[in-house]
Parts: sequence; C-alpha cells; structure tokens
Amino acid sequence: MSKKACDGYRSYSYLPGEDRPDIPLAKDVDRVPSSAVVLTPADEERARAILDREPIVSMHDHTSIFPEDMGRVLEQRRTGRDATGYAGLARSDTDVFFENFMDGTGTITSNKGWKWDDVVFDLGMRLSDLAHQSMVYVASSLDDLARAKREGRIAFVPWLEAATAVENEVDRVDVLYGLGIRGMGITYSEANALGSGLREPSDGGLSDLGRAVVRRMNRLGMTIDISHCGDRTGLEVIAASERPITITHAGARGLWDSRRMKTDETLERLAEKGGVIGIEAAPHTSQVAGRRHDLDAVMAHVEHCVRRIGVDHVGIGPDTLFGDHVGLHHAFAQQLSLSAIRDSGPPYTPVPYVDGMENPGEAMRNAVRWLVKHGYGDADIAKIAGGNALRVLRETWAR
Repeated sequence: MSKKACDGYRSYSYLPGEDRPDIPLAKDVDRVPSSAVVLTPADEERARAILDREPIVSMHDHTSIFPEDMGRVLEQRRTGRDATGYAGLARSDTDVFFENFMDGTGTITSNKGWKWDDVVFDLGMRLSDLAHQSMVYVASSLDDLARAKREGRIAFVPWLEAATAVENEVDRVDVLYGLGIRGMGITYSEANALGSGLREPSDGGLSDLGRAVVRRMNRLGMTIDISHCGDRTGLEVIAASERPITITHAGARGLWDSRRMKTDETLERLAEKGGVIGIEAAPHTSQVAGRRHDLDAVMAHVEHCVRRIGVDHVGIGPDTLFGDHVGLHHAFAQQLSLSAIRDSGPPYTPVPYVDGMENPGEAMRNAVRWLVKHGYGDADIAKIAGGNALRVLRETWAR
C-alpha cells in the first residue's frame, strides 16, 4: 500500500447538478480482480525499498474516472467535467504522473475533438478540481518534481496528446505553457496542420508549421512527444528538435506489427537524441504474437527496447484509466466512426483488461515488482521506473 493519504478526497468538478446528467461512474479501486506480481519475501522487501526510495514516474496516464456504462462516455464528455480517481491514486506508489487531461480529445462541442475552447475549458476544470485537495499538485518546475517523493504527495505534469488545438497559431503554444502544459504530442492519430498521425494511409512528414511548433516548444521548455505520429513525421520531429524527445506511450513494432508501435529505426533515432520511450499497457496495444495481452507481454516490450537501445532510454507509460478501457475503445470506434488502431496489427485474442496493469493505481507498482522478480538490478529499475523520464524533463524544461 502507498504511504499517501487520500483523506476521502472527491472531485468538486463532478457533483450532481441540474445543468448536467447524473452519470454513474466506475470504481477507482477494485473495479475488477487484478493480480499482483508474486514475489519471494526477500524480493518483496527489495521491491518495497525501491518503491519507497526511488522516484516512480508514469510517463502517460489518464487519472480520471470514466462512466460505469461506457456507452454514455460521449454524453459524459459533453459536460466537460471529469472526476479524478483520488482513492486509486493514493494506492499507486507513483510519485509523478504525466497526466493527460481531456483523455486527449476534449470532445465537449465536437465529436472530432481538439477544439481550442474545449481544451482550455477542460484544462481549467481539472486544475480547479485539483486545487480543492492537497494530495495531488501540479508540477510546473523541476523543483516541483523533486518534492513529490519527499512530501509523500503526487505531482501531476499536465500534458496534451497532440498539438492539434494550436491550429495555425504558434503563439498558442505559449498560452498552453502559461496554463501549465509542460509536455505535448505533435499529432494525434489523425493528421493535423503540423504533420501526419499514425492512422493516416500516407505520411507527408513534419510541415513548416510543425517545425515552427517544435522550435517554439524547445525555446519555451516544453517536452515533445511523438507517440501518435506517423513514422516519417516522428523521425522528422526527432531530427528537427534541438532537445531530447519522448514517446510517452507506445511499444516496439519488432514485437507487434502495428502502426501503434514504433519501428526499430525510430527507437534508435530517439535514443541517439537522448530521448525515452514509455512502454504502454492499454488493452490490445503492446502485445506479443501468440501471447495473451497481460503484464508479461507489456514487459516483453520493455526488455526488447532495453536490448535494442539501452536501459537509459526506456520507461513506463501505462496509458491506463479508471474504468473499462476496452469499452472506451469500442465506444469511440462506434460512435465517432473511427477505425481502431489496434486492428492495424495481427489478429489477437481479446482480453477484457490487462491483468496487473488495469489502472493507474497498480500499473507502476506491478512494473517495478516484475523487474525485481526478473533479476533487474536496483540501478536499472530506478532508471526504468522514473529516473530516465525525469532526466529528459531536466534536459527539456526551462527551469
């Protein structure tokens, strides 16, 4: 159990009211039975010591609670109000979350999302909610990151999965920085004015506007993310950036031949620039052929990347949430008429959830326990579990 105290925190932005539907939410703890990695007494003691001593960093998560009935998720999204899973976070053993507000899309006024006003509204609502409790705080500087472990609290690094809302206004990057955003993807899975997303059948690469946004992010001290970029666009972002970049939530295409995974070439260029990939655990993403998608499959991607590009360039970006993640995929695919990226790879046996990495309350702890069980040394575990991610922030942030 985590040392963090929840004290019954609730989300002030998600209270019953006449101006919005009362949509029952999923549980943020114990929604489904999920396994912990079984350790020997000696390894149990070692894992606990690492979790207590080292900064633990999730490179990508959505810590809000989704509707119990995912068929109502778009109805809930229209309200622009998300409840943060404080009880689950208190059990997480995680010190720093790269928190992706709005579930990446901000679909308040449009099914397609990414409208500027929606993004700003959603961001403000979540930050207002966070201001009403004391366990979680917003990290705007390197000093903010450093005090999370010391204070027994959780630091949120506000992040956007794509820069689509910037449209053609480069100065909006400054506005987002001023509102607290410290990391941002260049594209989501669909193309925008900056470049091509990985869903696109053709990839035109990084546009002139995209290069201007990369320069502005470098200058401001905002970390760049290419998790959802197409292959060519991602490589051109790496080349254009003067600073290390991140792939906060993906896996290795060498293990699972899906566009959602990254090629060995991309991983190698990332490492040469000093960047880090966070291995994700969202259902039906980082799989291995012939294997059930579970914690072992996720960690196989960690091992592949460690072998391919070195332990200094690998982290964990679980991409989990509090609720039915598979149901969310189905809801967005059906209601928004989007082709599912996870279907771009080989056939697979569906799972209802990824056992051992089902939500933000357990994912990072189980990753650490798995690394201990499989013989990784303390220094390497510390790097994978958070040290590498923090190093990139130190090299990209302004202060």
